[in-house]
Amino acid sequence: MGMRAKLLLAAVAALGLIGAATAPPPAPAMPAAGPGGYLGDMAPDTYRILPPAPVAGSTRYQADRTTYLETRRLQDTPRWKMAQGDVDQGGLVKSLSCALGVTLTRDNAPRTAALLAKAGVDVSRATNRPKDIYRRQRPYLIDEGPTCIERSAALSASPDYPSGHNAWGWTVGLILAELAPDRATEILARARAFGEGRLVCGVHNLSAVEAGRLNASIVVAALHGQAAFRTDLDAARQEVAAARKAGPAPDPAACAAEAEIVAKSPY
Repeated sequence: MGMRAKLLLAAVAALGLIGAATAPPPAPAMPAAGPGGYLGDMAPDTYRILPPAPVAGSTRYQADRTTYLETRRLQDTPRWKMAQGDVDQGGLVKSLSCALGVTLTRDNAPRTAALLAKAGVDVSRATNRPKDIYRRQRPYLIDEGPTCIERSAALSASPDYPSGHNAWGWTVGLILAELAPDRATEILARARAFGEGRLVCGVHNLSAVEAGRLNASIVVAALHGQAAFRTDLDAARQEVAAARKAGPAPDPAACAAEAEIVAKSPY
């Protein structure tokens, strides 16, 4: 690069037109994989893939604050109540019943439940690593505003970025969309709303919700490289097809009301 180009670049940066890159904090070695998942030590290091957590003074940091404050207007609305219902991660598959067209349980879909539980181990590991490195604060610790769940010491101590809730929700959504491709649009729209519920609740920043979705996509892409996962996915596909055929379908009126809420962006 010539001297004139270097000077121009320096001048533009000084005017604030180009932000100085903020290097992520140095990362410790990837922790050893625990038992139970599909990926083991083949898991991608999502810390090295995700964009860095926003820092004070950056555009993304300010966007997080603005979004948090503006979405406090949703308190006690139907969207708020949906977010409260989605707080329980264990109820995610039930939350996707309208989108899928049937309620899956351990009785009618045991292999699907086992597949999701096993994938959950990989998602958790991929989420906890960047969380523990960035230690990003939750939004209500930065700005005042109501939250849809009680604030506990454990919640406040758990880092914000990326959202594990959304990583789990998007992982399940992606997998179920493969198992019932004719319902993929409805499934993924509801899975998106499940994760955005954390934003509505005021317990995650916008950047954390978006990073959770990306985190899940990374994990699911890696899962497809594992023969064991693909074998279980094929078995689950047959199981879900049988469950949908057997029914019963969820209440149409309740599903229509849910779809109306999901269709409206909370921010």
